[in-house]
Amino acid sequence: MSETIVFLDHETLGPEVTMRRPSFSHGWEVHGKTTADQVLERAREASILIVNKVPLREPVLDQLPNLKFVAVAATGTDNVDLAACRRRGIPVSNVQAYAVHTVPEHTFSLILALRRSLMAYRESVASGAWQRAAQFTLLDHPIRDLHGSTLGIVGEGAIGQAVAALGRAFGMQVLFSAHKGSTGMGPLYTPFEEVLERSDVLTLHCPLTPQTRDLLGAAEFSRMRRRPIVVNTARGGLIVEADLVQALESGQIAGAAVDAVSVEPPPPDHPFMRLAKRPDFILTPHVGWASREARQEVADQVTACIEAFVAGQPRNLVT
Repeated sequence: MSETIVFLDHETLGPEVTMRRPSFSHGWEVHGKTTADQVLERAREASILIVNKVPLREPVLDQLPNLKFVAVAATGTDNVDLAACRRRGIPVSNVQAYAVHTVPEHTFSLILALRRSLMAYRESVASGAWQRAAQFTLLDHPIRDLHGSTLGIVGEGAIGQAVAALGRAFGMQVLFSAHKGSTGMGPLYTPFEEVLERSDVLTLHCPLTPQTRDLLGAAEFSRMRRRPIVVNTARGGLIVEADLVQALESGQIAGAAVDAVSVEPPPPDHPFMRLAKRPDFILTPHVGWASREARQEVADQVTACIEAFVAGQPRNLVT
């Protein structure tokens, strides 16, 4: 029996990525973008759905009687109602370990840019401040080494571990945070509150779950004694965004870099947009994952997951 495969948001992989079609008999339907109100119409006949960020919620799943498998073209699966899929016997797979180079590299690009005030110095050069200084150097903005500083990491998976390796290469002391509110995780972990207090750079690499939503808010920012740089290249919902703005504007933190927002793209009145021109704030459009090499790996893994499912040997299952 031929499978009907529908990819709802292929444009998220970019035009230069080639997606190999599965080797078995199948129908193939690709949509560049799909809005929430288009999902049902486009997915109605699908036995296999591919999604990246398109939401699959229970009311829609209720109306997809042919659906047998969901392949998520990402590691995060918070856009899919996993419990509803589980109740219906619909396996869901994701892609894994594809971003172990691209996200850490993007993370350290942001850390270095803030730690060395690169955005501020670029603006100073463009505005003529270097010429007005009339000397070989310009020292208008803070410059700090990473060597000897403390890197706090929330999230101990493959990406968190890769970020730790880069931190150690820079000569940083690395602290892996215990889960917020948890005790007894062992000597490899530092209590969450202590990581907040000791870090010069705090970076988030954990999934968005009910337990991690709003992980950082006003109470947590108030404990950041060393005025760290805060970096989030994971999920927008991990941070109370208005509280981050307040922490930066009040000087509780020295800088912030964000690659994921709770609403993407953020609307013009989003609190982050009023920070967009500050030299101590960097907002990138969810591209930390998106090196060409990583996106090709995503496409390759999606096809492999679909073929494994049809062969009766599913892989990368999350439910």
